[in-house]
Amino acid sequence: MLDFFTIFSKGGLVLWCFQGVRGPAATAPVNALIRSVLLQERGGNNSFTHEALTLKYKLDNQFELVFVVGFQKILTLTYVDKLIDDVHKEFRDKYRNEFQQKGALGLLNGTFDFKDDFMRLLRDAEESSKVRAPTVMKTFEQSLKSQKTVKCMIETRGEKPKEKVKNKKNKGSKKDGTEAVAAPTKASAGDKQLSAAGDKEELTKDEILQKNREEFFRRHMKAGEKSRSPKPDAQKEKGKKPRVWDLGNSNAKVLDYSNSATNGSAEACPVEEFDPDMALGDKNREPGRLYDLEYESDDEAEEEKVVQNPSKPSVKKGGLGGMFGMLKGLVGSKSLTREDMDPVLEKMKDHLIAKNVAAEIAVQLCESVAKKLEGKVMGTFTTVTSTVKQALQEALVQILQPQRRVDVLRDVMDAQRHRRPYVVTFCGVNGVGKSTNLAKISFWLIENGFSVLIAACDTFRAGAVEQLRTHTRRLNALHPPESHGGRTMVQLYEKGYGKDAAGIAMEAISYARNQGFDVVLVDTAGRMQDNAPLMTALAKLIAVNAPDLVLFVGEALVGNEAVDQLVKFNKALADHSMAQTPRLIDGIVLTKFDTIDDKVGAAISMTYITSKPIVFVGTGQTYCDLRSLNAKAVVAALMKA
Repeated sequence: MLDFFTIFSKGGLVLWCFQGVRGPAATAPVNALIRSVLLQERGGNNSFTHEALTLKYKLDNQFELVFVVGFQKILTLTYVDKLIDDVHKEFRDKYRNEFQQKGALGLLNGTFDFKDDFMRLLRDAEESSKVRAPTVMKTFEQSLKSQKTVKCMIETRGEKPKEKVKNKKNKGSKKDGTEAVAAPTKASAGDKQLSAAGDKEELTKDEILQKNREEFFRRHMKAGEKSRSPKPDAQKEKGKKPRVWDLGNSNAKVLDYSNSATNGSAEACPVEEFDPDMALGDKNREPGRLYDLEYESDDEAEEEKVVQNPSKPSVKKGGLGGMFGMLKGLVGSKSLTREDMDPVLEKMKDHLIAKNVAAEIAVQLCESVAKKLEGKVMGTFTTVTSTVKQALQEALVQILQPQRRVDVLRDVMDAQRHRRPYVVTFCGVNGVGKSTNLAKISFWLIENGFSVLIAACDTFRAGAVEQLRTHTRRLNALHPPESHGGRTMVQLYEKGYGKDAAGIAMEAISYARNQGFDVVLVDTAGRMQDNAPLMTALAKLIAVNAPDLVLFVGEALVGNEAVDQLVKFNKALADHSMAQTPRLIDGIVLTKFDTIDDKVGAAISMTYITSKPIVFVGTGQTYCDLRSLNAKAVVAALMKA
């Protein structure tokens, strides 16, 4: 049974609605469909799930209409697809003249009496699903059992079934064949020569040449084995010798840290001397500002080349061939069909995959663009390629601008008003740059006047705590307490290795609340998405401490792996969470963006999968190499040929 069926325009005007069951109206699920699918350009799949309902929809791009049907997701209604197609065709044909003649006024002033037609189509669809030919059972004469005699079905003790005997016969014949091949090798030399002479008469020249080559290699292999003689093993000196480099220090005591008196404590470690300009990078930057990601397009350079070479005509003059070549591919006031778009979409899909977009995401994007454009009437002198490319660019920009924008500074100030620290948890796979980008974000927060406590909850990787300790020393050197009224702007909270990460995070948050820190940045151990025990520990850390922001750190180098990582991280957080509404990933930190040139597809893959924004982009090794995502710059790089 259907819950509802509604027809509305893309402008949001409801033309007709059918309510199948009593209960809440269809407003909430349809609004969720519009927000999550239609506005976000995620129309690759015509099905959408909202709470207990499954919604299926169909777009009419010619008249800008949307047909939506909703039913309980526990039901399996096989006739829904046929029903929505029939309703679409019937409604469009019935009111075609009204749409074409009156346009938008026809939608506003029109009365759409469609109930009787809909009920007729619904009954037909339900009956068509019920009318199915029953499966006819085979008769005994049609079965294989009828072809067997009673004697062949009787098995005596000690005998095996005939199939196995046949298999043994086949194996025996193979053995006989191998013995037959091996038998001539034991024959005399005279027989060999006669058989070889007879074979050469029957074989072709290529087969004789191949046979001679095999004989030649066989002889040389035997000769090599005979010539080898066992050599006495050379006596190896026990122990390892240290390697001495030409330009290295010959004094090994300089490199011996085994008896160090400091033992890694922050107080005893000397302050490192380093160049602040080297750590900061750009000298002309504005302190505390998070710059947008930039990308230089080649369109201006191409325009300059066209201006500099006006003598080279692009179309041949003086012949009809040039004119027809120029007009080739123009649509000219006709509605687009799937056959028109398929060649262009195939090229676009290959282009997206080459730009590091996950293959699954590229297919869904092209499918969404096809549904958006199918049936749309194009203007004169408009090519299919330019139309599809423009629609794809708009879809990509929309995907990179998700529903919720994360404003960290605003949220930190809101937490200050409530006199509590703002907690951010970083998670991700191994080696993506969680600790490095945590230090960059710490520097950015300090420059905006917020104090930071770093919680070293990576208690597994060797050197993780020491890495954060080094970052803390350098950040304090760049922003000493003297510059902030004697207040230490960044501290490290660590309890060593092998401890419970969730407990350390809880203690760090409590310590930050007591000491008046503004932000707590929780660093976690890298873990693969398939490691169930480690994913359970991460879900426990997030469920117990309830951070304000959960950031997934992913590198821009991944392709199809980005989909697997994000899907499994979110699934693990949902499965292993103890809360009724599990906490999932809130945003993304995209690292190593400076290493990929224009292959920026990972940004598309990650935002498409999670519908979450990319909050920060790491673009280098200095503390200032942190950017905010510029959707248009990323799309320009993605669409570059």
